[in-house]
Amino acid sequence: MTTSFPTAPFPRRRSGPRGPGGPLDRRRFLRLAGGAAAVTALPATLTGCGGGTSGGSGSLRLVGVSDQQAALDLLTADYTATGFETSYSPTDQVQTSLRTQLGAGNAPDVHVVYPGNGSAMSMAQIAQAGLLADLSGQSWTENIPDNFRSAFQLDGKTYLYSAGASVIGAIYNRTVFQEAGVEPPETWSQFLQVCEAVRSAGRTPIALGAQTAWVTQLISYALVPSTVYARNPEFDSQLRDGSASFADSGWVDALEMYLELQERGYFNDNPNGTTFEQQTAMVATGEAAMAVQVSAVLPDFRAAAANPDDLAMFPVPGADTAADVWIPAGVVVGLGVSAGSRNRDAALAFVEFLGEQRNINRWAEEIACVPLVRDESSRVDPALEPFLPFMDGDRAVPFMDQAWPNAEVQPTHFAVVQELLGGRTTVADALNRLDETYRQE
Repeated sequence: MTTSFPTAPFPRRRSGPRGPGGPLDRRRFLRLAGGAAAVTALPATLTGCGGGTSGGSGSLRLVGVSDQQAALDLLTADYTATGFETSYSPTDQVQTSLRTQLGAGNAPDVHVVYPGNGSAMSMAQIAQAGLLADLSGQSWTENIPDNFRSAFQLDGKTYLYSAGASVIGAIYNRTVFQEAGVEPPETWSQFLQVCEAVRSAGRTPIALGAQTAWVTQLISYALVPSTVYARNPEFDSQLRDGSASFADSGWVDALEMYLELQERGYFNDNPNGTTFEQQTAMVATGEAAMAVQVSAVLPDFRAAAANPDDLAMFPVPGADTAADVWIPAGVVVGLGVSAGSRNRDAALAFVEFLGEQRNINRWAEEIACVPLVRDESSRVDPALEPFLPFMDGDRAVPFMDQAWPNAEVQPTHFAVVQELLGGRTTVADALNRLDETYRQE
């Protein structure tokens, strides 16, 4: 076991660190938050999703995302300096409802923050609005790997705590694979052959829950490292300076491959009417062979399975030569401290506690991610071992949205994928819309 995170888990972009391209100042953030509140009419306080409440007056109010609940329940129970009032909700709900709370000046003391830039609750977008406390003085921040820093920092200051990196790949049911007589593939052609064998065995090859908006992006993200970045590692910087575009890049290949899976009948019926929870159940029960997902939700799949050991992961091969296959690996969803917290010192102390190596390891184990920094006590989930050679070998890239300059590109991506699956747009039109949204101020 190495004593630190690999020197270059992601390819280093020679163009230098990524900077946020679409500033979201406090006034614009608050305006967007108000708009979200009017449209969605969501309550100011997130409803709990299994989260409990502990402590009395003076407790820290913490809002998290559901797939981080196991880790946070473990660590808040172990932290005795203060009590907690905790609340957890799915990704879609927490992004909208928490933004509403931030805009209303009713932010929790500690809350979910997404790494990098490109979503409404991302580190850069919230920090630019002056709504996050600076974590830079905490000792754990000194160990952030250099090529992760743009996910954690804005203008040299750290605003995000995260325990490590997750990957996107295929979560698969070993029993279904065995019954179909197949093994994890190493090339795109082999991947199609696996899907065909599974379908011939009477099972759905790939469960896709595209009704849940964030699920729509994952197949794109799984393929684009091979179709775009393996061919052109400078794509992000070229996209920023206008010398490259979505519409004239390997994104065309990725979306055409996405649609090829649908045209061959490898998805479940009506993906746009299928939720993440239904997708999870299909793979866990063996109704479907696999789902392209982020490793952070692997615990959800295991919890739904009669035998959790039936579930494993493999990289989705987006190229016909194994050496040309790259993977997506990105900093996992983390936490920030509200700049306006009345319990700011206590909230910062809790984040400092989370930054201790043993707690980084415990969080990473609970959500099946690779620890931000590894020591001799760090353990990597066996399901992630097939991804380590890519991460250690400079064949992994950050999740695409972490480099996007504004909070509108990601939801546009969600929408165009749903439209592609529904036959309501073309690949060319979809990518033109991404380009237009990317260039918005």
